[in-house]
Amino acid sequence: MGKFQSKQPQSLGGSRATLFVFAMGALDTMAFISNGMSLVTYFYGDMNMSLTKAATALTNFMGTAFLLTLFGGFISDSYFSRFKTCVAFGCLEIVGYLILATQAHLTHLRPQPCKGMNMDQHCEAATTAQQAILFSGLYLVALGTGGVKAALPSLGADQFDDRDPEEAASLSSYFNWLMFSYTLGAIIGVTFLVWISSNLGWDWAFGICAMIVAMGIFCLAIGHSTYRTNVPKRSALIGIIQVFVVAVRNRKLRASEGHEMHEIHDKETGHDETLQRTDQFKFLDRAAMKRNSEDPSGSWKLCTVTQVEEAKILVRMLPIILSTVFMNTCLAQLQTFSIQQSTTMTRKIGSFEMPGPSIPVIPLLFMFILIPIYDRFFVPVARKITGIPTGITTLQRVAVGLVLSTLSMAISGVVETHRKKVAINHGLVDSTDPLPMSVFWLGIQYGIFGIADMFTLVGLLEFFYAESSSGMKSLGTAISWCSLAFGYYTSSVVVNVVNKASGGWLSSNNLNRDRLEYFYWLLAGMSVVNFAVYLLCASWYKYKRVEEKSEDCIEKKIDVSIGKNTSVEG
Repeated sequence: MGKFQSKQPQSLGGSRATLFVFAMGALDTMAFISNGMSLVTYFYGDMNMSLTKAATALTNFMGTAFLLTLFGGFISDSYFSRFKTCVAFGCLEIVGYLILATQAHLTHLRPQPCKGMNMDQHCEAATTAQQAILFSGLYLVALGTGGVKAALPSLGADQFDDRDPEEAASLSSYFNWLMFSYTLGAIIGVTFLVWISSNLGWDWAFGICAMIVAMGIFCLAIGHSTYRTNVPKRSALIGIIQVFVVAVRNRKLRASEGHEMHEIHDKETGHDETLQRTDQFKFLDRAAMKRNSEDPSGSWKLCTVTQVEEAKILVRMLPIILSTVFMNTCLAQLQTFSIQQSTTMTRKIGSFEMPGPSIPVIPLLFMFILIPIYDRFFVPVARKITGIPTGITTLQRVAVGLVLSTLSMAISGVVETHRKKVAINHGLVDSTDPLPMSVFWLGIQYGIFGIADMFTLVGLLEFFYAESSSGMKSLGTAISWCSLAFGYYTSSVVVNVVNKASGGWLSSNNLNRDRLEYFYWLLAGMSVVNFAVYLLCASWYKYKRVEEKSEDCIEKKIDVSIGKNTSVEG
């Protein structure tokens, strides 16, 4: 796993230490998800944004929060320990919530309430200063939760040594239980916190979110004495940039000229593992080729084989993450349109009426039940059949999730067809009265997508953590979150393109007259194509190979010659 662990007492780390990580993960997710599900009502009702602008603001906020995990991962790998990153970014998140709570509480920091029914004529737009306060608080929350999401999974995973067979099995189980903690927090967020924002006010909701994140930091701090901690020594990202720069500089070098590959086994280099050379992306190998008069000191002139392989790992990861973006585009559509569908359906359970933004609790409940079953029953059985410690490989797990997401989209089309048929049969096409059809019909598509998310997101987190080099573990897990970011960013683009190409499937602002079922079936068909692309990317991927280091390798420089028959033209 890393040299920082082997030097620390064996009593540190393990499953006990991850309990504090799970607590932080649940509490941070509780605050973030509750706002992700209901902030559009705050933008629309309190900040006087149009529905379109409110939806775009929410999509941009969610996408930015996941994209900023890259910045958090860079900071965690290069400058702070994972623990310090979680604490620092968690504090930024608290400040953001406090700014939002203050604005929600003080009426002069918000525009005057709308008068009448026509938003265009009777609503006062927010001033520049009011918008500045809103977006300052909002994007401090995005920055804070992005840093926590990048560093927290790696902090927990660092508590297990993947060189030990028993701890390696526990590491895989850890990612399942991390997702379980996220799910538990999200369930409370979309029910309890959504109820608070709807009934007590947004100032209460934002204030409680700040307290929840503070509780998460407190829980994480309690476990500090039990953690195995990493000490960043170098920036792997800077090292990767150096590889591309030096490879371009050495573009005229050829293997046939007998150049040697440069590698250093030295505890001062910041490398906790030495990676073996692979044959893909041979152009990058030029960065580690020694000229006859080359001075090996100076990373902007000569890189090590391990640096080159770190760059190759990152390049190999990109097709994997890009081939999962479309699934999250479908997720964004499902969250948006399913909530709109729920407003036309019967949401009552006895005398209780479920709020529309709480509909996502359905897939979360599926995940809450199925994650323990998967970890405790499926994995042991699959392990006996396949001989793989995790039951199935991480890339196979992602593939299962993509198949299930495709199935979910197809079922969404069937359910929407049935919903429209009910509206027509009861003469409610243009009525605002709820249809005599339970909202739990949406639970079918949502539940299947929840299972898909359980397979894909956990598989990506585990895959990117395992495949990243020791110097870029947080950045690796951050890349897995980026699939969600790009999914949110592309969701509105997909809707606009489909609307223009179809002549307005989704443009009438009346789901009973729109062609939402066609849109769902189109997404299902595109998901099939996306799955085929993923299979190609997964079959092409080559896993990293780590050299076993013995003590006598330390502080010795080793040059590996490239045979003259090896081509480096590519």
